[in-house]
Parts: sequence; C-alpha cells; structure tokens
Amino acid sequence: MRRTMKSVLAAALALLWAASPALLAADKKKPGDKDPEQIGNRDVGRGINIYSLEKEIAIGKELAQEVERQAKIVDDPIISEYVNRIGQNLVRNSDAKVPFTIKVIDSDEVNAFALPGGFFFVNAGLIARAESEAELAGVMAHEIAHVAARHGTRQASRATLANYLSIPLIFMGGWTGYGVRQAASVLIPVSFLKFSRAFEEEADDLGLQYMYKSGYDPTAFVDFFEKIQTMEKKKPGTVSKVFSTHPMTDDRIRRSQKNIQEYLKAKPEYVVSTSEFDTVKGRLVAMANRRKPEEKDPSRPTLRRKPGTGPIGESGSDKPAEKADEEERPTLKRRN
Repeated sequence: MRRTMKSVLAAALALLWAASPALLAADKKKPGDKDPEQIGNRDVGRGINIYSLEKEIAIGKELAQEVERQAKIVDDPIISEYVNRIGQNLVRNSDAKVPFTIKVIDSDEVNAFALPGGFFFVNAGLIARAESEAELAGVMAHEIAHVAARHGTRQASRATLANYLSIPLIFMGGWTGYGVRQAASVLIPVSFLKFSRAFEEEADDLGLQYMYKSGYDPTAFVDFFEKIQTMEKKKPGTVSKVFSTHPMTDDRIRRSQKNIQEYLKAKPEYVVSTSEFDTVKGRLVAMANRRKPEEKDPSRPTLRRKPGTGPIGESGSDKPAEKADEEERPTLKRRN
C-alpha cells in the first residue's frame, strides 16, 4: 500500500513538474493589460490557480462571515449606501467576474481589504483620512483589482504547488512528516491578504485604470499613498498592519506616475470630490464622537476632601474627621 501511494504521488509530481513551465508562462502579463479600453474584454486573472471561481467565492464568503463575527459593521444607511455605490461603480468599470458585497467597518484604523470572491470591507478610518472622493476611490480600486486578478487564490495555489513539489524531501521523514506538512497548509488562507510585490504592482496598474475609467482623477491614487507613507514615517503604527504589509514604496509611486503619463490619456475633466463625500465624513466624525466617554460638566458641583478632614457637603462646610464620622453613623433608639 505504501509503495502504491508513493507511485501515485511520484506520478502526480511528474505531471506538476511538467506543467509548471506552462503555468508560469500563463502568469505573465499581456500588452492589452495596460490598455484601459480593453477593460472587461481581457482575462487579468489568468495564471496558476487550482481553485475554481465557485470555490473562490465560497472561501471568500466563509472568511467574510468570520470578519463580521469579529468586527462591528457600520449600520448607518447613508454611509453604507454611499460607500457601496462608489465601489459598485468601480466594479462595473473593472475586469472582475464576481459580484461584490461591500461593507464599512466601524474602526479608526486606516485600512481596506477585499477577500477572494468579492467580499470587500472598508474601515471608517480610511474614509476619515481621505481628503476627497477620488482618494477613497483610488484605494478601493486597488483592492478591487486584487479580486479581479484573483491574487488571493493564485497566491494560495503557488504555495500549494510549492508544497507538492517538496514531497520527495518529506519521504525521508515518513508519512508522519507528510501529514504534519499537510496540516500546516491550513494556514494558507493567511496569504489571501498578503500579496507578493508583483501582485501589488499589478493591483496598482489595474486600480489606476479602474478609477480612470470610472471618471476619477488617477493622480489622487498616488496622492493618497504618498500621504499614508508620510503618516507612517511620522507616527509608526498609524496604518493598519494588513494595509501596510506591502507599503507604497518610492519605486511603486514612480511606477504609478509613469503609467498615468504613458497609458492614461488626459481627460478634460475628472471627478475629484462631491458634497456627499463631505456629508459622509461629517457623519463619521459624529459617530466617532459618540463613542468617546462623556466629559464631566464643569458647572455641576463636585465633592472634595481636605487632608485630615471628613466629607465636605455641597455647601462647602467641613468638619473634623472623627466628629463627621460620629454624626454620619446610624444610631439605634429604644422605643419607650
């Protein structure tokens, strides 16, 4: 039985080994990926992927349910509808092949993340930090690009393939060692939010195209990430760890600026911001203020003690501690 299992695994390994060059070649970008006019007519999610689109949606849904169990979702209908409307407009102008569910998390962290299958969460802190609707749209477009290009499951597939290719080494430790290795693969979903530099750059490229096609000024994308970079340098920890896993480096900023100049033809006008954006920010500020502990009213009387004295009444008179204690103690009286 053991020899049979080894033979089966050896055959599977040979197939993976033979197929890997073709799979890696399929991961390369095509010239049309740079053309915003081709959005919707290209397959930016091609490449190594052992997950079907249906399985990807199922994984994303399960992870999203876990997020909602742990986080507080904003239930303000005006805020929720506004953010969802911006996101759905970007999705319509993207290469995404899955429907999106977009929700706002009641958190001050500057963060946004999209799970496989189109489950997208935007933190209130991100909206509060953005100075315009275009800046908010830029970050959302970047996250939508990760889903459109199927980065989460493609990265998980690479990790799984690497796991399989190491099987011959595991044989030395017997089947127990292999079993432990398989159990460790449960941690693969962590990679759904931690992308390689190449995937981050592709999300930059696609995100710029999506916001451009949706009518927003693409330079707002770079402006916001430069701002985030400055914030993190001045006060480390300001930006969520997930959001800063692959920070917007100087190279990526220059690359985005170059792509804007070379591939995105200037339009006579762009959407920069709206009155709705200001309204939503105002509602978020009010919501944050309600979360703060109530401050004491200075006009109300307070009780203070002087050293060596008992309690002071609201009238301000004080008495020696022993006498005050005696007067305040309950006394028992006998009935005649």
